[in-house]
Amino acid sequence: MSTGPRDAAAVILLRHNTAPQNPELFLVRRSERLAFLGGYHAFAGGQLEDDDSEAPIENCSRPSDAPAISGAARELFEELGVLVARGAEYLTKGQIASLWDDLESKRVSWPVLLRHYGLRLDANDFAYAGRWLTPPFSARRFDTLFFLVHCPPKQEPRAIRGELETGSWVTAEEAYSSWQRSEIVAVLPTLHALKTLAAGLTSDLTDRLLSIPEAHGEPTRSIEFRPNYICFPVKTPTRPPAIHTNCYLIYNSRELLVLDPGSPEPAEQHALANAVDELLADGHSMREIVLTHLHPDHVGGVNALREHLGDGVIVAAHAATAEALRAVIRVDRFIEDNEMIELSGEPHISLRALHTPGHARGHLCFHEERTGTLISGDNILGLGSVLIDPPEGDMRQYLDSLARLRSLKNLSVIFGGHGPAIASPYYKIDEYISHRLERERNILAAVRQGATDPKEIVSRVYSDVSPNLYALAERSVHAHIQKLENDGLVKADKGALIPL
Repeated sequence: MSTGPRDAAAVILLRHNTAPQNPELFLVRRSERLAFLGGYHAFAGGQLEDDDSEAPIENCSRPSDAPAISGAARELFEELGVLVARGAEYLTKGQIASLWDDLESKRVSWPVLLRHYGLRLDANDFAYAGRWLTPPFSARRFDTLFFLVHCPPKQEPRAIRGELETGSWVTAEEAYSSWQRSEIVAVLPTLHALKTLAAGLTSDLTDRLLSIPEAHGEPTRSIEFRPNYICFPVKTPTRPPAIHTNCYLIYNSRELLVLDPGSPEPAEQHALANAVDELLADGHSMREIVLTHLHPDHVGGVNALREHLGDGVIVAAHAATAEALRAVIRVDRFIEDNEMIELSGEPHISLRALHTPGHARGHLCFHEERTGTLISGDNILGLGSVLIDPPEGDMRQYLDSLARLRSLKNLSVIFGGHGPAIASPYYKIDEYISHRLERERNILAAVRQGATDPKEIVSRVYSDVSPNLYALAERSVHAHIQKLENDGLVKADKGALIPL
């Protein structure tokens, strides 16, 4: 579970002498391997370090910003090789490269490096552009100060491999248009900056950057990682580290579809109802409520939303989900494998339903091939791990479902049931498959080495798991054992597992 936001800084780097009417900025794509926002397009930046506060900042009217300015300058240098410091204009490219190497190799600290070379950080070079908090549905949260910085003359940024994959100069207008075309995935601070800068470097730019509550540290409830797909996390009694389940509001110019309204809490149900009402007030008509699967943290708010909207609202799910929920939720329509759910209007949204059992018998995912968007329910998550718990769960089916998702031809983002969107979809699915197969190999090895029951297997195989989670791990071992038995690799003899 999150321990609270950590202080961070980010830099919106503008090109030297960029055109005020159509400014260019340096946009990077984060490495797909990063646990936090892997594959996202963003600005340079990162978590503050302890010694960032030791670097003096000249002309700083807000002393509380000083560590963030220091951290912003350091991150900009570490990630892009751009040194924004008074005195750096007298250094050669070779000297700047040598300084970068000294800092990267940790031969010197950031404050010592600045002091040794007579470099000074000046707050006038870092224009405040807002303070943003990571939404609470993320395992890693940051309290980030953003700054506008002009790239010094004669310095050219480059995305230094490691945390970053690519980086390039692009106009704010073109970058925002790329998001509108569903070509990139970005978080709200990045999107807000791109949209604001696309209107030009006007005298009221700072006011426009700070014009929304979220730019003052107010967490957002509605998160639009991709146009027409609003992620609305609601608090649910789900498994840690997650404390929220993602409800999705999918809309176009005419229709609205609500997927997995999961919270049983009245306050959360009220917040979701307000978000739906806002879209309906904008002229969208309610299509239906769709459920990915039967678990309480995904269906806990269905009846409340149906009552709010009127009993005529249709609830749709797989037949197996409908049967399991028969006593508590009326499902009006069954969704079949490969069925197309099409929203009339612009843009045309066509979601293909994929029956993907394993986590649950009636589990459904939804794929929009046009944009490469996959709604994965609890099969793939942006936070936490997927529990396969027999008899509802089945490990063989789950691996087959992952393989089916991996085979999708156009996949650019995954919206999971918990946590942020996943912008490195194929990498994440491969990671899921390899993790499960590695667990299976280790469990089989444990049985071959003499482990005879799930409890003993957990103690040998799940050394990376907290003892508090051993009970859940045992349930997962049961799923693996069931698959190994079906594969003819182990069998139970008088209550004890033996290898074959």
